Amino acid sequence: MNAIRYWLARIVAALLDAFAVVTGFYYSKKYAAIIKRLGLRPENDDADQPGLIIIQIDGLSYDHFLQAVENGHLPYIRRMLKRGEVALSRWRCGLPSTTPAAQAGIMFGNNDGIPAFRWYDKQHRTSLVCKLPGTAASLQSQIAQKPGILAHGVSYVNIFDGGAASSLFTLSTLQPRHLFAGVQGIGFIALFLLNPIRALRILYLVLKEYLTDALQRVSSRLKGQSYLPFIGIFPLLRIFSNVIFREIETFAVLVDIYRGVPAIYATYYGYDELAHHFGVHSMAAHQALRGIDGCIRQIDRLRRAGISRPYALFVLSDHGLTPAVPFEERYGQTLGQYIAGLLGKEVILIEHGEGEQQYLTQAHYLLDELKAIEVNLPPAAARVARRIRILVRRRLSMPNNELPAWNVQRRHDVVVKSSGSLAHVYFNIANQPLDLSEIAAAFPDLVIKLLSHEGIWLVVAREREQVLIMSQQGILTYDAQGMPHIEGENPLQRLPEPWHAAQQILRIARFPQSGDLILFGNYDPEKDLIICFEKQWASHGGIGGAQDYPFILYPRYLQWDLSSVWNARDLYPLFAQQRNLLPNETMPDRTLPLPIGVEIGARDDGFSPPHEEGSGGKS
Repeated sequence: MNAIRYWLARIVAALLDAFAVVTGFYYSKKYAAIIKRLGLRPENDDADQPGLIIIQIDGLSYDHFLQAVENGHLPYIRRMLKRGEVALSRWRCGLPSTTPAAQAGIMFGNNDGIPAFRWYDKQHRTSLVCKLPGTAASLQSQIAQKPGILAHGVSYVNIFDGGAASSLFTLSTLQPRHLFAGVQGIGFIALFLLNPIRALRILYLVLKEYLTDALQRVSSRLKGQSYLPFIGIFPLLRIFSNVIFREIETFAVLVDIYRGVPAIYATYYGYDELAHHFGVHSMAAHQALRGIDGCIRQIDRLRRAGISRPYALFVLSDHGLTPAVPFEERYGQTLGQYIAGLLGKEVILIEHGEGEQQYLTQAHYLLDELKAIEVNLPPAAARVARRIRILVRRRLSMPNNELPAWNVQRRHDVVVKSSGSLAHVYFNIANQPLDLSEIAAAFPDLVIKLLSHEGIWLVVAREREQVLIMSQQGILTYDAQGMPHIEGENPLQRLPEPWHAAQQILRIARFPQSGDLILFGNYDPEKDLIICFEKQWASHGGIGGAQDYPFILYPRYLQWDLSSVWNARDLYPLFAQQRNLLPNETMPDRTLPLPIGVEIGARDDGFSPPHEEGSGGKS
């Protein structure tokens, strides 16, 4: 019996070796031809050094990740976990729970001065939105004080480039790489012939996405639901983001793995965008996860073939999403309209409007890619490509130049900048930030009325060196030394980790460009529902629920302990050490003191994610 087992094992091993040889030969021939057509070159001069691949599934929380794995929406990742090669953990992304803050922290170890996804500069009277390339580039110049984890690597579809030598569809890069710029003449036909299955797959997915969107719209109208985005342009943008962009990005990552690029960071935004519009438990969101899972399968299979260099694969999210109800939907007016009504008819209001979708920015970069393609086509083909690009641009109603930043030219009384369930409120009666006493002197009952609204949970204000976190139930005050004092009940006690949330709020309240008042939408832990200040049915940006806790899959042999990760920037030293950018260092202790007489309860004892197969802070 032992002899039979021995020979069976030998036969299986031989078959696996033969399969690996055939697979490696196939990949080598195919991708060698592809990079030649693209005008690229191998980057594996130091092929003995392990590489780094980070795949970000934007907006997928730890809890919703577990549900997706259990319900079969992430079948390949489920197999990865069953193989036992990766460990699963959740971590704290910190505040604001947004992509810019998370990526700045992960890539550079610094996300100071990013108070939200959008905010206002009182001194210069300008609005800042992280999705605009100019804003992203300016922020990166401020935060890049350490080596980026993508040094000598590539960045795909990110806010920041992490110090990468090359990037594609990355907002902070002023001179983006064009993937197809080096393809000459009929080279595009050759690329499709090298992988006709991918071409057919894209056509199939485009048709499927369009039909799915149409069916969901019809179903929504029949059910009388109002939460679907009935915007004429949305189906086209959804196809761009959830199919074409995703497939181009995956293709580029596969090419770079073959080339041996030492560090790759790629973000898939489809789930986040569709969950905002349809909800985290919607069919659209689940279909997006299945598509992303298929891309991860392709990437991991080529990585495991070991053609160029050994790679460590990480799959993570930057934040989660909490089920939400829009403030406007429930109360019949936006937060800005409500505040303007409290202050009087003479108030001039600036408030974030709809239309700042990730889709638009992705379509903008896709049009740039099409323009790069035109350059190398024969005249007749170039004319056709140019006409297509012009028609698409007109359909999107986009200008020929870079998407413009919103420059406020006039003096306004109130500016409200909402990012999910977080809102910054600015009063332009002075250029500098206002203290609570100054706000109360100008608008005596404003804070009281804000706190009395059932859709508003917290109002945060400053008074000289103090920070006040206020709710209807009590006030938590931090003095200049960071010592807390509670009047009434702790306003954060409904959270599982109230003192961690207090640290995060205190930190952003002291950012120079945070609002004079910072508001948080009401969070109901029993219903797992938050009030969102944007028109979204799943929200992030603030605190409360799944948005606070993303997930990460990492090689089990690393044995990472993530219990002390309280902000995205605490992941930076872990990745930097993988790239040999920093010496080994311990996590900084940023714990704030508790009020005298207050003990940390069972829900505050560090961080203890569920310990299951392939899970845990340290494996």
